[in-house]
Amino acid sequence: MVELTVEEARRIAVRAQGFGAAGATGTTRASGVGPTPTPRSKPTTSARSVELVERLGVVQLDSVNVVCRAHYLPLFARLGAYDRDRFDASIWSRPSALFEYWGHQASLLPVAHHRLFRWRMDRAARGEGTWSGVARFGREKHAFVADVLREIAEKGPAAASALSMATTRKGGWWEWSDAKRAVEWLFWSGRVTAASRRNFERLYDLPERVLPPEALAAKTASPEDAHRELLAIAARAYGVATEDDLCDYFRLARRESRPRIAELVEEGVLVPARVEGWDRPAYLERGITTARPPRARRVAALLTPFDPLVWFRPRTERLFGFRYRIEIYTPAHERTHGYYVMPFLLDERLVGRVDLKADRARRVLSVRAAHVEDGVAPEAVAEPLAGELGRLAVWLGLEDVEIVRKGRLAAALRAAVARAADTSTS
Repeated sequence: MVELTVEEARRIAVRAQGFGAAGATGTTRASGVGPTPTPRSKPTTSARSVELVERLGVVQLDSVNVVCRAHYLPLFARLGAYDRDRFDASIWSRPSALFEYWGHQASLLPVAHHRLFRWRMDRAARGEGTWSGVARFGREKHAFVADVLREIAEKGPAAASALSMATTRKGGWWEWSDAKRAVEWLFWSGRVTAASRRNFERLYDLPERVLPPEALAAKTASPEDAHRELLAIAARAYGVATEDDLCDYFRLARRESRPRIAELVEEGVLVPARVEGWDRPAYLERGITTARPPRARRVAALLTPFDPLVWFRPRTERLFGFRYRIEIYTPAHERTHGYYVMPFLLDERLVGRVDLKADRARRVLSVRAAHVEDGVAPEAVAEPLAGELGRLAVWLGLEDVEIVRKGRLAAALRAAVARAADTSTS
């Protein structure tokens, strides 16, 4: 049993998630910085972006584009400025390095892991679990689904809305048409895959026309082996984690995962640990135990609500003492911190949060609210946060950062942004 302080656990978790790597920090000033602000690091290659996804095991997709699409932001938080077009090419070009499927919700996953999700595809086809409603449609409308599959096979990549049998939704955005139900069942069961996205709408095609032949030819992992490998990937990405943490990473059922975790402990892949203040056992990825926990490196990063470091809210609260809820669907007058709130990671602590919006028409990154955590001095957060906001604005192609006077951090942050602007123009 390894004993860890909560500070050591945070340090392990932050480093396991790929923060603090060489070249990922810098001194770029906040926006309003003049005509040639420099990014935090040189644009990275698509290979480095893919390597990071492979390290994390999964990057979540989400349609919200208030700041930037969710799958781009975790990479920026860890790598700094990188070329999104080249990253897109690594996803949607042929042969693709990543594929889309249900990992942690809708996700991008390494193509080598396709074999680890075929058990989920098989269960979706049988109508088990989350997919029961769509699978029932697939069984009851077998001929209709066959026609949809035939049209995709004949015409190539197609959106559900572009199929000849598509009909207009009657009940709003979330009321799926029959064509949408058909392609989603085919997607969940692995009979079609995402060839690309157009305005974030998924285009479907046959797997053999999208995925590398070697990925499709790889031997299918049994459910037990797949669970074991996915739990090991989660443990590597988290560094230190409880059973609940490990299961949530790829949305695995606890009843199936618990025996696999025990097997990984027996094999020495996971090492039992006890973390100060945690009310349940934890597990360390085995490489962590061979030396002292890694020393802290300077880290400053804004995190999307869908970042793996914070997406499982009970873990975020347990590890960082940071209560975090996404308030997009909360009525405006009931929100505590804002609409699209991004936590701010400074070294090994979550020290604040900002409600951001990329106002592309005005070319401004708008900070609609800025909050600092209890016990943290606003002055200690304002300067590094201003720098990070500036880097984000530059990367998004925006020209300024605008601070609205809302939240206990707003005044200090506004002053820090102004100082950066003055320094850049002097």
